[in-house]
Amino acid sequence: MFQNLSDRLGQTLKNISGKGRLTEENIKDTLREVRMALLEADVALPVIKDFISKVKERALGIEVSKSLQPGQMFIKIVQSELEQAMGDGSEGLNLAATPPAVIMMAGLQGAGKTTSVGKLSKYLTEREKKKVLVVSADVYRPAAIQQLQTLSEEVGVECYPSNIMQKPVDIVNAAIDHAKMKFFDVLLVDTAGRLAVDEKMMDEIKQLHEAVNPVETLFVVDAMTGQDAANTAKAFNEALPLTGVILTKADGDARGGAALSVKHITGKPIKFLGMGEKVDALEPFHPQRIASRILGMGDVLSLIEDVERKVDRQKAERVAKKIQKGQGFDLQDFKEQLEQMRNMGGMMSLMDKLPGMGNMTAKIKDQANDKQFTQMEAIINSMTPGERQRPDVIKGSRKKRIAAGSGTQIQDVNRMLKQFTQMQKMMKKMGGGNMKKMMRGMGGMMPGGMPGGGMPGGGMPKGLPPGLGGFRKK
Repeated sequence: MFQNLSDRLGQTLKNISGKGRLTEENIKDTLREVRMALLEADVALPVIKDFISKVKERALGIEVSKSLQPGQMFIKIVQSELEQAMGDGSEGLNLAATPPAVIMMAGLQGAGKTTSVGKLSKYLTEREKKKVLVVSADVYRPAAIQQLQTLSEEVGVECYPSNIMQKPVDIVNAAIDHAKMKFFDVLLVDTAGRLAVDEKMMDEIKQLHEAVNPVETLFVVDAMTGQDAANTAKAFNEALPLTGVILTKADGDARGGAALSVKHITGKPIKFLGMGEKVDALEPFHPQRIASRILGMGDVLSLIEDVERKVDRQKAERVAKKIQKGQGFDLQDFKEQLEQMRNMGGMMSLMDKLPGMGNMTAKIKDQANDKQFTQMEAIINSMTPGERQRPDVIKGSRKKRIAAGSGTQIQDVNRMLKQFTQMQKMMKKMGGGNMKKMMRGMGGMMPGGMPGGGMPGGGMPKGLPPGLGGFRKK
C-alpha cells in the first residue's frame, strides 16, 4: 500500500532534505511536486488543498526558520500533517457496553463485509480475549449466510443460524437474546450490501440500526476505489451514525488515496485495514505508523507486533541455540525460516516495515518476490531428510530428481543451494559471536544489495527469527 505515493514523495522530499535554507521559492516548488504526488494517489481535492495549505503555513513559520536542519524540519512537518489528515491517533473499538456489545457492518456489495466480520471476530478473540458471536442478516445475497458460517468455523467462533425467509431485524434480535443467554461479550452483525441511492435498502438498514442500537457501526469500503471510497462513506454517514471505517483490500492499493481522504471527508476515523485474504490479515489503523511508512521511514512497531504474534518462538529459539552451540544450520532450518517469513506476510510486507527500505522496495521487488520463496520451499520439500541435513551430498542425479519432484529446473535447485550456502556462512559468523561481521555480510545478501553494506539502523528489529532476510539476487 502507498507504494506509488511513497516513491514520489520520497524523491521530492529527498531534494529538499539537504537544503541549509528554505525559501518561499523552493518550498513552493516542493509543494507543487507534493500536490502532484497526492493527485496521482487519488486523494480527494479538498484534502489536498487543506494539506498543502497547512504545510506551507508551517514551513514558512518560525519552527523552520530557527531550525538547524530546515530540510529535515520540512519533512517532519509533512509527516505531522499526514498524520493529522488520517486522524489524531489510533482509535480502537468502543466495547464499553452491557454485553453483548453489538457491532454492525455496513457498506456496498463486494466491499468485503462478510470477510471483515470473520477477520474482526478472530482479532477480538485472539487479541482482545473476547467471546464473540457472529450473525448474518444478509437475506439477499445467495450463500452469504453459508459464507459467514464457513468463516466462523475457520476462526473458531460461533455463528448464530439464520435463513433468507427471516427479516433482518428479527434475525439480529434473536441473536442478541442468544448472546445474552450464553454470555457473549461481542455480537458482530453482517448486513446486506446496498447502494446509497437505493432508498428502500437504506431505509431497511436505518430501521435495523434503530432496533439494534449498536455501540459501533463500521462502514466497510474497498480501498482500491480511491477517493470514491471517501465519497461513498460520506453518503452512508449521512444516513447512518457511523463510528468508524474499515478499509479492505488495502494491500492491493498502491495509491493510498482512500486512507488519506476518508477521515477528512467523513469526520470518522479509519479503525482497521484489511491487508490480505487470510483471516488474520486485519491491522489496527495507526496514522503515525502509516505516515512513517509513506515517507519510507518504516514501521518497526508494527513489525515487532507481527513478530510477537506470528513467529513460532520455540522453532526460532531451537535454531538460535543450535547456532550458538556451533551446530550446522541445515536445509530443514532454512525451510522453517521461509515459513516464518510467510507467516509474517512475506518478504514485501517485511521490507515495507523496515526503516530505510522504502526507496529500495521497487528495485528489489522482482528479486525478493514471494513466489521465489514458495519455489524454494517446494525444492526443499522434494528432498529426503538425509539431503536436508547434509546438502553437500546433493549432486547431479539427485538434483535432477529434486527438480522433477518440485516442478522446477536444475538451475533453480542450484540457485537455491547457493542462497542456502550464503545463509549458512552468515549463521556461522553469528554462531561465533561476531555479530558486527554478520550484519555487514547481510548487506550483500539482500536482493539488490544494501547501501552502506548493512541493514538500516544496524540490523533487524529485536525478536526476528535468525536469518530472516538473507538472499542473494539472481
